[in-house]
Amino acid sequence: MLAIKFKRTGKKHQPSYRIIVIEKRHKIFGRFVEDLGWMDPKTGKAEIKKERAKYWVSVGAQPTDSIHNLLVREGALEGKKIPVHKKPKKEEVKAEGAVATAAAPAAVAQAQETPVAPETSA
Repeated sequence: MLAIKFKRTGKKHQPSYRIIVIEKRHKIFGRFVEDLGWMDPKTGKAEIKKERAKYWVSVGAQPTDSIHNLLVREGALEGKKIPVHKKPKKEEVKAEGAVATAAAPAAVAQAQETPVAPETSA
């Protein structure tokens, strides 16, 4: 499966990224299929080959969340941005815990209803 990812380049404390199409399980600094452009996070500038990005997404390449947001921002893809650094709300975490604890008493009750054969001593 192919993925569209960032490949970090640049010196220490001066990051810049190449946008590449690569096999999902390959190492990021290994051989890649195609170079789609670049991004400089310090200035916010980016240059992307939009037609090629659309092509790779159409044939099944999966962009990472950050790449997806960049493609939406640059107009290569349509849709909503994906929240990358969103923390779950405390209510959601508590609700998930309540569901797990609600299921536990039912399992205990079911286990108690199961008849157990008495042991015979020889």
